[in-house]
Formats: sequence, C-alpha cells, structure tokens
Amino acid sequence: EGVQLLHSGVDFHVVVVCCGVDFHLCTPLSEPISCTICHFLLAGEFLCCVDSFQNKVPGDKANPTSTKNNKPSGDKKKVQEKTAGKTEAAAEKAPQKSAEKDSECSVSILNIQVGVIRKAWKHPSADSLLVEEIDLGDGNVRQVVSGLAKFFSPDELVNRHVVLITNVKPGKLRDVMSAGLVLCASNKDHTVVEPLIPPEGAKLGERISFAGFDGKPEDVLNPKKKQLDKITPHLRTDENGIATFRGVPFTTSAGLCRSSVPNADVK
Repeated sequence: EGVQLLHSGVDFHVVVVCCGVDFHLCTPLSEPISCTICHFLLAGEFLCCVDSFQNKVPGDKANPTSTKNNKPSGDKKKVQEKTAGKTEAAAEKAPQKSAEKDSECSVSILNIQVGVIRKAWKHPSADSLLVEEIDLGDGNVRQVVSGLAKFFSPDELVNRHVVLITNVKPGKLRDVMSAGLVLCASNKDHTVVEPLIPPEGAKLGERISFAGFDGKPEDVLNPKKKQLDKITPHLRTDENGIATFRGVPFTTSAGLCRSSVPNADVK
C-alpha cells in the first residue's frame, strides 16, 4: 500500500505499509519478513528495490551525481505526498479491517438455539447419517441431517433436547435438505460423540449467550468466508463437561449447557 525509503549513512530504513499496518525494515535484510495479517512476503518483494536504490546513493563511485542539492524535486515531492496520503488512509482503515476480521471469528455471529428432536430416521442413502425434525418452538420446525447414525439409533434421539446452529446456509447432504447443525462433543479419537445438552427448563428457541460476546447473529453465514472453520476450533467442553467458547460457557436463562464428555471438541 505504500513504501518509504529513509537513508541514514550506509543502511536504509524501509517503512512498508501492508493491510494498514506499518512494517519497519532495515537493510541489509537478514531474514524474510511477511505481513502478520495477510502473510504477504514483504522482504522478498522490496529487497531488490532497496538494494538497487542503495547502489546509487551519493558517495558511491558508480554514481558521479553531485550531492550538493539534497532538496527533493517537485516530482519527488508529489510522490512523497501521495505516498504519505496513502499511508494515512491505510492507517485509518486498519482499525475497521481489524474489527471486521475479529467479528468473523466471534461466536456472536452464530445463532445457537435450544431445540427438541420430535422425529428421527435413517438417511435414505447414507449409513452414517440420520435425519431429524427439530422443534424450535412457536411453530418453527426444521429438518437437520447429522452424522450420528454410528452413535445413536433414531429412537434414542426422539424427544432429546439439543443445541443447534440455525443460521448455517441450508443445503442438501446426500440429496436430503438440511437447515441446521446439531452441536456435539466428541473425544479425541472420535469414538464417543454426543449432542450437547441444554439445562432442564431452557426454553425452545432460546438463543445461547456468551458473557462478553454480545452482538446480533448474521441472518445466514457465508460459506465462502469459512466462518465456522474459524470459530469451531475454540468450542470445547471443560474438565466438568461445560460447553464453552474460549473458556466462556454456553449460557441459557435456565443455566449452562453441558456434555458427559469432558475436555472434548465441540462441532
């Protein structure tokens, strides 16, 4: 987004602006340096430019140009002013970009609700899948496909209260429409998988809350942004089986959500 070369003696101090952040590099560059946000290789991109510029500095025998007039020309002034303007604009955008990036990784964008499975049956063309009809209250019933066939029979899931993400983009799983994601805890070798259990008394359709993570959920998650991939690594049960996001419990008006599987991944 912007590059500024500052000559001091033999070395150069290079300020590179990428993703709205200033990166201060000094030549000679001893190791590759990348942007910490987008991982663009800064050193590899600008090292040649810096070395080429350094070989033409005043005092170099290969450069007979006089050094008496150190004032920048009008064109150079315009370039410097333009670069400075871009740097300032990038710096102003940096907090906004950072906030947007943080929001995409926040559990607050998920609409996680309490539901109860009214019906369950085997998927017609996939042995590992079950199809559930889940009641969210107020006449809101949706069909969800889950990979629970190896761990539960359909009858074992009927009338079971669950916690599910309801703002995932609806889509077909092996030709059967699914409009939600039942959150389950699983051990490391994936031999034990169990849907999270909301507390007794939690209302159907109630949204799960997380202390310190306020915000309105997105209407529908964007699969291209891979938002779930960024959030689910931080969903776990603690040593007591309490479901958490970054250590903050899944909370309802009736208490905390839990699982019989402690220290487990939740997805």
